[in-house]
Formats: sequence, C-alpha cells, structure tokens
Amino acid sequence: MEKDLEQIRASVAAHREEILSANDRIHGFAEMAYQEFQSSELLIGLLEENGFQVEKGLADMPTCFLGRWGKGAPVMGILGEFDALECLSQEAGNPEHKPVLEGAPGHGCGHCALGTASLSAAIAVKEYLERNQKSGTVIYFGCPAEEGAGAKQFMARAGLFDDCDFVYTWHPATVNQVSADSNSAIMGATFTFDGITAHAGACPWNGRSALDACELMNVGCNYLREHMEDGQRVHYAYSNAGGSQPNVVPAHASVKYEVRARRVSEVKELFARVVDIAKGAALMTGTKLTYEVSMAFSDFESNRTLAPIVSDCLKEVGAPSWDDEDYALAEKYLRSYDPVTLDHIRQSMAEMFGAENVPEIEKRPLHAGVFAFDPRSGKPQGGSTDVGDVSYAAPTVELNIATACIGNIGHTWQMAGQAGSRIAHKGLLTAAEIMALACVRTMDRTDLIQKAKEEVRRKNGGHYQCPLPDSVKPPIGTY
Repeated sequence: MEKDLEQIRASVAAHREEILSANDRIHGFAEMAYQEFQSSELLIGLLEENGFQVEKGLADMPTCFLGRWGKGAPVMGILGEFDALECLSQEAGNPEHKPVLEGAPGHGCGHCALGTASLSAAIAVKEYLERNQKSGTVIYFGCPAEEGAGAKQFMARAGLFDDCDFVYTWHPATVNQVSADSNSAIMGATFTFDGITAHAGACPWNGRSALDACELMNVGCNYLREHMEDGQRVHYAYSNAGGSQPNVVPAHASVKYEVRARRVSEVKELFARVVDIAKGAALMTGTKLTYEVSMAFSDFESNRTLAPIVSDCLKEVGAPSWDDEDYALAEKYLRSYDPVTLDHIRQSMAEMFGAENVPEIEKRPLHAGVFAFDPRSGKPQGGSTDVGDVSYAAPTVELNIATACIGNIGHTWQMAGQAGSRIAHKGLLTAAEIMALACVRTMDRTDLIQKAKEEVRRKNGGHYQCPLPDSVKPPIGTY
C-alpha cells in the first residue's frame, strides 16, 4: 500500500514545475466560459506531451476535450475545469486588492488550480499503470464553462461518461474533506412577453404591456415562495425591461428565472409551477408568452460507496504542509475582509472548529487537518454544479482541498489572488496525489465499483436523463 503512495508522490513531484507553471499561466489567461482557448490548448499540449490521445471540440463546445491513455478496464475519469469569473482580476499572491486589469476576469473560484491538479493526477495514474504493467484506462476530461451555463450536462448527454467505471474530481476550498453535503438541481430560462405598443398618455388602452406581464409574473412567483419546500429557491433578473421611455407602453420585455431544488424531479416540478405563473401573467395582460430553457444541472452528492475510499486516501496523504510564510500570507488575506464580513467569518469558524479556537485560527488560518467523510453529516447546500450530471451518468466523488485561508469567501478577488499563490500551489499538488492514489486504490475493487454503479442506477432510474431539452445547445459566444 505504501509503495503505491510512494510512486504517486514521485510522479507528482516529477511534473511539479510544469503543473505549477500551467496553473500560473491559466491564472493569467483568466478566460471566461466557453472562451478558454489558451487554457485548453495549454492543457491539451501537456496531455499530448505525456502520451495521451486527445479528442477536441466535444459536445458542440470548441474548448471541451479529453485525453485518454491505456486500454481495458477499469475506465477511470478525472474532471478538470479552467474557466474564470467576470470582473475578478487580481494579482497572484497579492493580499491587497490590485487587479491586473480593471474590470477583467479573474480566477475567483480557483479553476486554474482545479484543472492543473486533475491533469497532474491523470499523469500520475498513467505512469503508475505503465510502471506496474496494469490494465486500465485513464481519461482526463477538459470541462469548460462551469461558471457559465455549464458543460458537463452537455458532455453527459453526448455519452462521454457512459463508459467510465468511476469519476473523481476536486475543488479548491478552505478545508480538507470529502463532504457528504449535496448541491441543488437547477433550471434556468428566459421568459419573453410580447404585447402591443401605444402612447401611454394619449391612448394607453390600445397598449398591452409586456413589462406589466413581467412584473405580474414576479409578483406571482413571490407569492409562490410561501408554498415551496424548504431549500427550494427562485431567482430572477430583468434582461429586457422594455425600454426607458415611460410614455411608451412596452411591447417587448424579458425576465430570466432560475429555480433550484434538492433533486432533478423536484426542480422540474417547481419550474412547471413558475411556467404556469408566467402563463397567468400573459393572460392577465393580453400578451403572448414564449420561454426558452437555457441551462439545467442535476443535483450532486458524492457517491456513498466510493467516497470512503477517497476519504481514506485523503487521510493517508494528509493536508498540505504549511509553513510560517504560508500562514502569514493567509492571515493577510483574511484581514483584507471588512469588519462585518469578518464577524460572519468568525461565527463560521466557531461553528466548525469551536469558539475557543477562533483566536488561534485567525493567526494561522490554514486548515492543517483532515475532516473524515461522514454520510450522517450531509446537508443540502444552496449552490449548484454541473458535476451533478456526471454523478447521474457514472459513480462520482468530489474532494475538497484547502487552497485558501479558512473563512475565505469564494467568487472574490481574495480567492482569485490565492488561486495563483504558494498556498494554492501546495493545495493543488496535494489534491493531485489524493485523486491519483484514490484511482489506484479503487481500480482493483470490482465489488465496490459494481456497488457504486448500482447506487447510480437507483438514483437515475436505470439510465442518465439530461434535464435539458435536446434542442438546447451550449450558448457559445454569449459569455
């Protein structure tokens, strides 16, 4: 067993410089959803240099790709992401707010580290199979646009995960764990109302206001909130308010909606209720309704059969090895938050680590321990991820590894700065070791692999069903 870990660590160490260089370059590229051309080409180049057969432009997305090495069973998938977020440009490793370019994108969710660590893990598994002359196939999936309208649901719909025996992934975080928490399913759509324009002062009775329809839809959905289940969410934003002339009855107006629920079946039911409200708004205003589903993710929770294997590998590898320079940098990032936010962060620290430990954690705010996987502790989370669609197609486990200070808030310039720092470097290399070791420890457990597949079949009713209509294509060129 220890020999396996030694080989994995040696492989990750051998590719350390090229992987960290790739992380920092992708951090600098900071490309938005579906536009990650430089990032994907860099990762593709590294795959080809390391002997992987690459397929590009998958599932109708130019920046979607995979790298495959090996033959035979088991087929092991590892997910990589590499897209950035709007307006979060930040100098790598700088704990003071300093955009590289004001208003430009930045890696505020750490996907530069996510994609490169997963690549390191894939290379390590490939070299383990090669060195030990073992049967098996490792596939690195280059998944764009997680922060946009997603990619993995389109990839799953195209059958890219159908042959995988299991899929492992990770996400940059503030703690080290395999979480039992679940992410919500989500559906998003644009509702457009078409009415009749008229002079609002001279003859408003001739008009049929599309803006009125949008507002009545919003009122109806707000009344719906009382009658939704706990954990369900409805969000909206105007995409077209019908113009800026108050003396013109607006003939066209649009509003975007996203609804969330714990399971795909529940989110479809909630979405249908929102559609009925929109139909009622159109009826009340004499307007015509059209709507188009634009995005949907399935719910996600780590596969309960395989999660303990990944968690055991996490305990075996251990947390990143932090030093005084790491702690000092993390403290500066933590102190960069405003006083109100810091108070909320302290409350979260107290809940997670105990109130008596908060003062010491504030001085050294990096997680140096490991939380064991506990299926009894799982609870629904409000967020959503397209990893959920992978979990409906194949057994999937997600790992969290600290790449930022305890208390860090995602989708911030602080996260973007840390994603290119020495803290993220140590975290992503640790994540690579754990994922590669987990693949090695799972590959010969045919009994558990079959049990994990049965778990997926129970969840998806026997086969994956994409929550998106077949007509919905990736919104290339809209981000």
